[in-house]
Amino acid sequence: MTDPLDPPPARPLWLWTLADLALLLVGFFVLIQATDRRALAKGLREGFGGVVETPAPIPVASVVVASPPGSATLNDPAQLTSFAASALRDPRVSLRIVGSAAAAGDVDPATGSAALLASDRARAAAAYLIAHGTPAGRIAIAAPGTGRSGVLVTLSFTGDPAQEKQK
Repeated sequence: MTDPLDPPPARPLWLWTLADLALLLVGFFVLIQATDRRALAKGLREGFGGVVETPAPIPVASVVVASPPGSATLNDPAQLTSFAASALRDPRVSLRIVGSAAAAGDVDPATGSAALLASDRARAAAAYLIAHGTPAGRIAIAAPGTGRSGVLVTLSFTGDPAQEKQK
């Protein structure tokens, strides 16, 4: 006769390992078969406490327009217009404008701030482009930079707006 306090015979360890493997495999196939992978990835990030951010646009081409030291005016703004006109024919792209100031002596005359001068240059370039027919919704002004006196305008691939509306 067996003692009622004896534990029941244990199942072999490999059986538990096989069950875990089978569940992992089922979960893997569910992830593979997901139809909306972006929504799935967003849900997984949110579930684990991650921050869901819009990916940065992919830079494709750029043009640099110089400015005189200490001034927010652009030396040759006409090249911005031709660059924007040819670049924005594709509805999947946008323009990213970064104003910059050279390190030594290239500062805003009123405040003495290089960052403020760089921001003014970016805003001047954006205002010029908008005044010459570029849609404001396709322009983004980025944080000011350093290194040269002028404005860097980058053409970036931001995706198909028709597909973004469908999501």
